[in-house]
Amino acid sequence: MPSVFSAIIAGDLPGRFVWEDEDVVAFLTIAPVTQGHTLVVPRKEVDQWQDVDEELFDKCTAVSRKIAQAVRAAFDAPRAGFLIAGLEVPHLHMHVFPAYSMGNFDISGAETDPSPESLDEAADKIRTALRNLGHGEFVPA
Repeated sequence: MPSVFSAIIAGDLPGRFVWEDEDVVAFLTIAPVTQGHTLVVPRKEVDQWQDVDEELFDKCTAVSRKIAQAVRAAFDAPRAGFLIAGLEVPHLHMHVFPAYSMGNFDISGAETDPSPESLDEAADKIRTALRNLGHGEFVPA
């Protein structure tokens, strides 16, 4: 059975995508720790991060760095947080988010019901920042 992330990637479930390439996608989480919290996910289903082949892991982290630069710029954040937890969905995903304090790294305290408007606004800001950083070819319309 495909993971919920595979269903989002396939378009069977909605997602607010900010990055798409042949191997990796990034979309906003529906449980953000801060506005702009984005998940970087390989298209290939791999459960454990330590089991992914090195080339795909490197590509995921490279995309995560680009998303981190964009969320810092889009939300004027002093830092970008980066976590790999993997307990919520059995499909490798990297959490990238604007970080303002150490408390932002506690994903158990994530917002459980963000407004659609807040998520749409965050996606638009990240897409704009990615385009401004020169990554427009990977930003969905």
